[in-house]
Amino acid sequence: MLAQRLLGELEFAGQRITRLVLTDQVPIQVQDPRVETWVAPLLSCCDQIAGARFDGVFHLASAVSAECEADFDLGMRSNLESTRALLQALRAAGNVPRLVFASSAAVFGADPPLSPVPSPVHDHTLPTPQTSYGTQKLMLEQLIADMTRKGFLDGRAVRLLTVSVRPGRPNGAASGFLSGIIREPLAGVPTVCPVPLETRVALASPGATLTALGRVYQATREELGGRTALNLPALSVSVGEMLDQLDAVAPAARALVRVEPDPRIENIVASWPSAFHAERARRLGLAPDPSFGHIIAAYMETHPDALKIERRPHGGGRHQGIQ
Repeated sequence: MLAQRLLGELEFAGQRITRLVLTDQVPIQVQDPRVETWVAPLLSCCDQIAGARFDGVFHLASAVSAECEADFDLGMRSNLESTRALLQALRAAGNVPRLVFASSAAVFGADPPLSPVPSPVHDHTLPTPQTSYGTQKLMLEQLIADMTRKGFLDGRAVRLLTVSVRPGRPNGAASGFLSGIIREPLAGVPTVCPVPLETRVALASPGATLTALGRVYQATREELGGRTALNLPALSVSVGEMLDQLDAVAPAARALVRVEPDPRIENIVASWPSAFHAERARRLGLAPDPSFGHIIAAYMETHPDALKIERRPHGGGRHQGIQ
């Protein structure tokens, strides 16, 4: 989705994109003559990256939250070691590329016994991660900041929120159910919600997330206003409110969701903040999604082939305005 957004721009950061390299462990299907794909683990691509002298890099690759809790070594290898190798490759290239790193709101958490999970998180809130994933992201934020200070690259870390509704297949993220409880039932597939309905979460749609990544890449250092890591504006919503919005547009889909709390997922999700006050991001023109109903509507509009459940007829009562 990011590749399609970039390729659709007439200019990006003042230039036309003439070559876009996409690297992943699985093939990426983007049909454009400017696109080149490297299918391999990131660690094995770093020599190629050093020789390519890229103008800019978006680094999204990561082992995700629940995976990193279950397998510490996987998280260290896929996150810390792979990203350190990438940064060294960019340094070795000899130019000063611009890097946008996908960090995470999971860098924040409670600081027992001093304080609970901060809510809302402010730009000055101290990161205190309570998961291996959040800890790895925070370590990489600091490494990117130091390499930027040394002049090796121009780094920016965007603390992404849970992205919902994310298209595609489920992944190993503890937050994955926040897409699954919408995406799967709309496809006619029963699914489980592993947290209580009153659980509050901080979300951003795929569209808002792409806008943030692009805006942070194009921002000057003066616009960023100091630190390389940036919080994003969030839509704060309860899981019950999310399912109410699903019921408003597709009651048959809502009926396919059952609540079965999973303490492992509950504990991870409860360690994350559920509200953000992101003034630096707002000064860049970034804003939260207006409502979760708008997020569902955007997903249904952009992924009609993934919908198998009949929608409620438009109009009437509390359902009016959901499209």
